[in-house]
Amino acid sequence: MEGSPVVQVHRWVPSLGINLQFTLDGLSLFFALLISSFGVLIMAYAGAYLKGNEQLGRFYLYLTMFMTAMLGVVLSSNVLALLIFWELTSISSYLLISFKHKDKVARASALQALLITNGGGLCLMAGLILLGIAGNNTYSFAELLQLRPELLQHELYIPIIVLLMLGAFTKSAQFPFHIWLPNAMAAPTPVSAYLHSATMVKAGIYLLARFSPMLGGTEAWNYTIMAVGATTAVVGAFLALQQLDLKAILAYTTISALGSLVTLIGIGSTFALEAMLVFLLAHALYKGALFMLAGTVDVATGTRDTTKLHLLGKRMPLVSVAAILAALSMAGMIPFFGFIGKELLYEGAFEAPAFAVPLTVAIVFSGIAFVAVAIRLSYGIFFRQSASEATEIKLHPVLGLWLPPLLLGILGLVFGLLPNFSVTPILNAAAGSIATNQQEELHLALWHGFNPILLLTILTLVLGTAFYFLTEKFTSWPVHLERIYSIGPGELYHKVQRLAARGARGLTTQVQTGSLHAYVAVIIITFILLVAGAIWQESLYAVITVDTMLSAFGNIRLNEYILILLIVPATLFVCKTDSRLIAITTLSMVGYAIALAYIFFGAPDLAATQFLIETLTAVLFVLVLHKLPTLKPVIKYKTNYAYITLSGIFGFTMAYVLVLVRQYPLTSELKAYYGATSWLEAKGRNIVNVILVDFRAFDTLGEITVLAVAAIGIFSLLKLYPEKGDQL
Repeated sequence: MEGSPVVQVHRWVPSLGINLQFTLDGLSLFFALLISSFGVLIMAYAGAYLKGNEQLGRFYLYLTMFMTAMLGVVLSSNVLALLIFWELTSISSYLLISFKHKDKVARASALQALLITNGGGLCLMAGLILLGIAGNNTYSFAELLQLRPELLQHELYIPIIVLLMLGAFTKSAQFPFHIWLPNAMAAPTPVSAYLHSATMVKAGIYLLARFSPMLGGTEAWNYTIMAVGATTAVVGAFLALQQLDLKAILAYTTISALGSLVTLIGIGSTFALEAMLVFLLAHALYKGALFMLAGTVDVATGTRDTTKLHLLGKRMPLVSVAAILAALSMAGMIPFFGFIGKELLYEGAFEAPAFAVPLTVAIVFSGIAFVAVAIRLSYGIFFRQSASEATEIKLHPVLGLWLPPLLLGILGLVFGLLPNFSVTPILNAAAGSIATNQQEELHLALWHGFNPILLLTILTLVLGTAFYFLTEKFTSWPVHLERIYSIGPGELYHKVQRLAARGARGLTTQVQTGSLHAYVAVIIITFILLVAGAIWQESLYAVITVDTMLSAFGNIRLNEYILILLIVPATLFVCKTDSRLIAITTLSMVGYAIALAYIFFGAPDLAATQFLIETLTAVLFVLVLHKLPTLKPVIKYKTNYAYITLSGIFGFTMAYVLVLVRQYPLTSELKAYYGATSWLEAKGRNIVNVILVDFRAFDTLGEITVLAVAAIGIFSLLKLYPEKGDQL
C-alpha cells in the first residue's frame, strides 16, 4: 500500500503540547479496520443475543463508546491524547463487564479489571510524561521518532520503557497481570468476543508495536518483552487445558496468544513483526467466531460446561460448520489462515537472534494446547459420542446468533486460500509502519516446501490431538493443582485487596474522628508547617522595627481604625459568650466588617461574595439553632487552651506572612497580562470573571465539581434515611 500517512490536527491545549492529532498510517489503518469491522458484527450478534433485554440500548451506548475509545487509541499520534483514549477504554470496558450490575460476580470482575488496567494506565501516564521530558517537551509520535538516538541514550530511558511496558502488559493481560481477563467473562458474550478478538487486549499489543521503532532494539527492551511474552504463552496454554467452561477455555487461550504476540514484538526483527501482524489477524478471526459460538451454544442449551455438551452437530448444522471452520483455523490446519499465521509464528521464534530454543519450545507448547482446545470446541461438543444422552436444545439459534461467526469462519478460509489478494496489502502497509528496515514486501503462501517449520506444525497437530484424547480420559488431573493456585497472582490480588481495605478502614478510623475541632486544627497545623518550611527554605525573614511599625500604623486611615474597633472586640466577645445566638450575630458583624474592608481596598466582587456568605450562614444557623447543643465559652472551657494557643500561632503566622509580602513585593506579570488579554482574547470586560471562567477555568470546574459531589452526597443521605433527615 503506497502513499503518505493522512494527518489531521485539532488544537486542544497547545500550551501543554496536547493536540487531538490523528494519523492514519498502515498500522493504525490495520487496527482501525479490525475494530470497526468486528464492531459491526458484534453489534449484529448482540442484537440477537440480548433480544428482549430492557438494557439493550444502554449496551449499545457502552459498546459504541468503547469502540470510539479504541479507535482514538490507534489513530492518535499525540501520546497524551492516546493516554486519554486509553483510559476511556478502561472506563467503558468497566461498564461493559459490569453490564449485569445486579450480579455480584460481574461487579467484582469489572472492578478487578478496572483496578489492574487503570494501575497500568497510571504507569503509562508517568512513562509518557517522562518520554516528553526526554524528548525536549514534545509529545508528537513523528517528532519523538526522529529523536530515537537521543532517547536511547537518555538517563530516563529505562524508567520510560518499564512504565510503558507495565501499561501494555496490564492491558494485554500478560503474566502476572493476566488474572483480570478470565474473570471478565462475567460480561455478556458479545463483550467477551469483542474484547478478546480485536479490541481491549490488543491495545497493549498496539502500544508495544507503535513504540517499538522509537524505543525498541535494545537488550533491555527485547529481552524483557520476550521473557514476559513467552512466560504468558506457556501459563495461558497450561491453564486453558484445565478449564471446562467454554468462555474460560477461550479466555486462557487468548492469554496464551497474546503472550505469543508479545514475544514476536520482543524478538523485534522485521520478519517477527510481520509474523505478529499475520498471527494477530488470524487469532482475531477464529477467536471472535469461537466466542460468539460459545454464546450461541449457551443460549441454545443453557450451559457452557463442555462435559455436558454432546452431539449438537446434526441438530445445529450451521453452528457446527462455523465451529469447525474456526477450530481448524485455530489448530493451524491447512488451508486456513490460521495455518499461515502459526507457521510464521513458529518461524519468527525459530529464527530469533537470541534464546531461539526456549522461545520456540514455549510457542510450540502453546500451539499444542491450541490444537487440543480446538478439537474439544468442535469435535468434542458437536460430534463426540458419549455415554450421556445428547444435550437438549432449549432454543434454536436465530440468524443473528450463527451468521456473524460463520462469516468469520469463512473469512479465515478465504484469507488462507487467497492471502495475497485479500489481506497482504494491508499487512504490508502495517508492517512498513513499525519495521524500521523492511527491505521487501511480505508474501504469504500456504506451501513453502518441507522444512523444520512444517515439521513443527505437523508435530504440533499430532501431539495436540494425542493430548486431547489423553485428557478426555483423565479429566480429574486439574484438581490436583489447586495448591499451585493458592500462591498464584489471583490469590495475591485478593490478599492485597483485603489488606488495602483493612488499611483504609484503619486510616479512616484514625483520621475521621467526627470532631470538627480536630479537622480544623489539622488544616491549620498543616498550613503553619508549610509556611514555616517555605520561609526556612527560601530564607525569607521579615525585619520588624519600631520605625516600620510606626510607619505602618501611620498609614492606617480612620475608617480602617473603625473596622478594627468593630472586629477585635467582637472576636473577644465571641470567645466569652455562652449564647449561640449572640455568637452567630457577633460573628456576622465580624464578617460584614471584613466585607467593608474589601470595599475600602477596591474589591467589590469579594465584598459582595462576603455579604452573601455571611447572610446565608446566619440564616442557616438560625434555622437549626434549636437543634444545636449548648455552646461552651472558649475562654472558660479549660480543654480549649490548646485550641486558643493554636489560634494565636495561626494569627501570628498570617501577620508575619503579610509583613513578608510587604517587604518582598511579588514581581508578577499576570496582572498586566490579564488586563491586556481579558477583552482581546476572552471578550470579557470584568477581569475577575474572565480569570475565573477562562484563565483559571479548571480551578473553577474543580470547585463546582466538589460542590456537586457534596450536594449529591447530602441528597443520597437524605434519601437513604428520610426519617432521620432532620438530624443530618
